[in-house]
Amino acid sequence: MRRSIEDTSIVMVGAGNLATNLAKAFYRKGFRIMQVYSRTDASARALAQQVEAAWTTDVGALAPHARLYVVSLTDDVLPQLIPRLVEGHEDALWVHTAGSQPMDLWKGYAANYGVFYPMQTFSKQQEVDFSRIPIFVEGCDKPCVEFLHAVASVLSAQVYEATSEQRRYLHLAAVLACNFTNYLYDCADRVLTGHGLPFDALLPLIDETARKVHFLAPHDAQTGPAVRGDRAVVEKHLALLADAPELQELYRKISESISRLHSDIPSSGEASKNAVAP
Repeated sequence: MRRSIEDTSIVMVGAGNLATNLAKAFYRKGFRIMQVYSRTDASARALAQQVEAAWTTDVGALAPHARLYVVSLTDDVLPQLIPRLVEGHEDALWVHTAGSQPMDLWKGYAANYGVFYPMQTFSKQQEVDFSRIPIFVEGCDKPCVEFLHAVASVLSAQVYEATSEQRRYLHLAAVLACNFTNYLYDCADRVLTGHGLPFDALLPLIDETARKVHFLAPHDAQTGPAVRGDRAVVEKHLALLADAPELQELYRKISESISRLHSDIPSSGEASKNAVAP
């Protein structure tokens, strides 16, 4: 009798934000999580209990004979830990979930390896719907790619193959669109709370801004004083930020960049900068 892809046994190496969400998504879809590894007892135990798995804090005690080992660790730890992780499990299929790390980190250590990259922001406290998350896979050979594609397709309707080089740009774009945007939310929050106003007042604006780019190219969706060339408003805002010089400079640079990107005729001294603008 042929086994279904959901019969795949999995060891989760890591119990952070991404690993927690991914392990729970696998578990809900019927995959068997054999074990969870984390540096700390508390993190390993907490995730293992949620997915009915064993747990360990010892790299040398990873469960043998799992079909898939999913490694979700920080980028600086990953290259150093790979040799210790794979030792004794060289013939298993190993994947990491890092957007910015190449697949070839596994080369010379594992016989079968790849990348399983869900492109989303994750928090342990916030459940996500994996069916709407794009997952990018890469494998060392065709059978690995096909297997990872099949696993990913159980979780998501959006599964793509991407090379390590392509994934570097995916990760860059994700940082710009997500991490930098959230930093600006934090800046806006500090401006508002510093003057007795609630951040919640911005939520409808944030939601509509995000909704618009489902239907318009981001360039076409841009609004605000910088795109209109309203220098008087820009200068007023800069004056309000006089006590926050870092934020003031950030506001200035972003406004100048928006203005350049939306200007048909670049101002003197900016033509060379415009030549490399996207």
